[in-house]
This record gives sequence, C-alpha cells and structure tokens, in this order.
Amino acid sequence: MVVTSVEKWYKVGDNMFMGEYHHTMDDKGRLTIPSKIRYELGESFIITRGIDKCLFIYTKDEWNNIIAKYKTLPNTKDARNFMRVFLSGASVCEFDKQGRINISGPLIKYADLNKECVIIGVSDRLEIWSMENWNKFMEDSESNLSDIAEELFNNNLNI
Repeated sequence: MVVTSVEKWYKVGDNMFMGEYHHTMDDKGRLTIPSKIRYELGESFIITRGIDKCLFIYTKDEWNNIIAKYKTLPNTKDARNFMRVFLSGASVCEFDKQGRINISGPLIKYADLNKECVIIGVSDRLEIWSMENWNKFMEDSESNLSDIAEELFNNNLNI
C-alpha cells in the first residue's frame, strides 16, 4: 500500500491531535513540523520513544500528566523497565527558525527513521513514524480494523 501525502491537521479541544502529514527528514535529523501544529505544541514540548517503533511527542501539560501517573505505578519490574526505556529517550524539544525539530541519533535509530517520515495525530500526542513502518502498520491493520473496533467498543461505536 502506498500512502499519498495528506496535509490535514486538527486539534479539537484540549490535547486532541489528529491527522496525517508526510515530510522528509534531512541528513542532520531535522524534521519540519506543520505550522498548524506548532502553535498547539507550544514553544517547547517532549519527544521520547513510543510504542510500535515510533516516537511520541507530548505537550508539556500532557507530559506532566504522564509523569503524575508514573508516580502512582507499583514498583514492579515491568513498570521500572517500561519507564527506563520511556524516560531515558525523553528530551525537551524546541522548534528552530524554520519550524523544524532536531531528532537525536538514538531516537532516529529506535524508530528506524530515514528520509521519508509520517507524522500523525493520536488524541493526546503526535507520533513520528518511518514511512516504511507506517505503511506496514497500515497494511497489517486495515484488514482487521472492523474486528478491533467491534472488540473495543462492543458495537457501540457509530462510525
């Protein structure tokens, strides 16, 4: 499946990102974030390792919510290991004058990022995917999306 460029962004209410944007990362790890989103993220925000081989971007307010939840987790091996991976990749990020962010080498490696990237809005966060990983995810998910929706929403979702 080939994904065409889509340049739609929306933020509906507080912490509600959605949409998809395709952009090219340069050789220095810089990626332009659409201007429509920059305002919503604020002057600085948090970028970290996500789940499923992508990166997560959070506003500072949403990040503070996550850290507050982290502090309530039991001190189990799984909780410690997850937070080690999640927090060790986290850093405060700001836009340069061209509206780009600079993604660190370890985060680029973690998410298999190369030239072609996909930025998506997922409710309270943005995700950055390599084009290859995103296309594979979409291909794998399309065939069972109906089953997933049915399971999650118990037939109460009217789409």
